[in-house]
Amino acid sequence: MRIVVTGPAEAATPLVAAALAAHLRARFLDTGELYPARVRPGGPPLGEIWLEALALAFTRERSLVASSGSLTRRRRDEIRARVPGVVFVELVVDEGAAPPRRSRWRRAKSVERPAVEPLGGDEPGVRVADDADLASIVDRIAQLLSGGVPGQSLR
Repeated sequence: MRIVVTGPAEAATPLVAAALAAHLRARFLDTGELYPARVRPGGPPLGEIWLEALALAFTRERSLVASSGSLTRRRRDEIRARVPGVVFVELVVDEGAAPPRRSRWRRAKSVERPAVEPLGGDEPGVRVADDADLASIVDRIAQLLSGGVPGQSLR
């Protein structure tokens, strides 16, 4: 099982991914930890280092759930090219319906975020609304991954 949970900062993807990993009895990886503290002048770009480190992590672990911020279609394609069988879980946040519990376990204030490129119908993965408590969201994701239709949204 190779899963990348992606979404905007206010979706707290590391928290959701860690809870999903525990639910599935898989290892958890916060991909933000894959960036090196320093890069040698003239060395590979940070994005390339991150991709290689992510691919290596998936190679070393049979069952891994990784968290990431919002990913562009291009970046998801690059991940799929390096990590066969990877599935994406996109957390979808509706700013107008932010749950009141957000400040307890999510970022309390909005942060500037890049434009989100939703999963395409041809991409392996699911889109899940971030509109409930953590346990409910994890249950929905697990249900969709075990028997849901790829690309299906559950709200």
